[in-house]
Amino acid sequence: MTAWTKTWTWLDGDWHEGNVPIWGPRTHAFWLGSTVFDGARFFEGVAPDLDLHCRRVNRSAEALGLKPTMAPEAIAEIARDGFARFDGATALYVRPTYWAEEGGFMSVPPLPESTRFCLTLYEAPMPEPTGFSATTTRFRRPLPETAPLDAKAGCLYPNNGRALLEAKAKGFENALVCDMLGNVAEFATANVFVVKDGVVATPAANGTFLAGITRSRVADLLRRDGYTVHETILKPADLLDADEIFSSGNYSKVMPVIRFEDRHLQPGPVTMRARELYWDFAHG
Repeated sequence: MTAWTKTWTWLDGDWHEGNVPIWGPRTHAFWLGSTVFDGARFFEGVAPDLDLHCRRVNRSAEALGLKPTMAPEAIAEIARDGFARFDGATALYVRPTYWAEEGGFMSVPPLPESTRFCLTLYEAPMPEPTGFSATTTRFRRPLPETAPLDAKAGCLYPNNGRALLEAKAKGFENALVCDMLGNVAEFATANVFVVKDGVVATPAANGTFLAGITRSRVADLLRRDGYTVHETILKPADLLDADEIFSSGNYSKVMPVIRFEDRHLQPGPVTMRARELYWDFAHG
């Protein structure tokens, strides 16, 4: 069995320790994937953009046909109450989740009135900024007409999981996933930025990938620091030509890419400045 890190889950008005059993075999979410979640972080005594993550989980629920049962402010308050159940020394992952217990017509769509909520906190140390390797993948992001891309939905992640398995088989840690037109969308676990001649670029939000909260925050911080940041169309060739490549995401915040295909890179000055700016913002 998995040795879970220290975990607390808020469910039905109370805290429960550990990986609490919640679903049964007839639960709609277990059977048909009606789950949405969000991820925030608590580290070094701060929880940056917690309010934005709490708002987004409610928007995701509505996009999937669920009915949010908690106000974003209440979700944030529960999270802050839960932080005190840990020693404060180890970083936490903050995961509010909605799911449907029952289905509607022929059980396929979720029944909004059956929506349930939990919030899980667990120890997850912040990765050191040593960087990761990445490669391209044959798997693509779907179109908005073919998947609920306006939600941070659990059903979207098996596709990125396939991309990661393919990357691992090729000897890499992460995968650069494109949309159906061959434009760069994201890494399988985070958003992507490139730097060329001091100018920063990230894929334009075209509805095929989650344009993350940390992505927007990093772009804004870099602009305020005097950098030019373009949201534009990128191709894999742009990463082969880039001076720096880095990712942004809730789990690791800002992380350098130290190898893309057969190119080896060093964590560059813009990447490290982006990380420094984010940490200053988080503590400010």
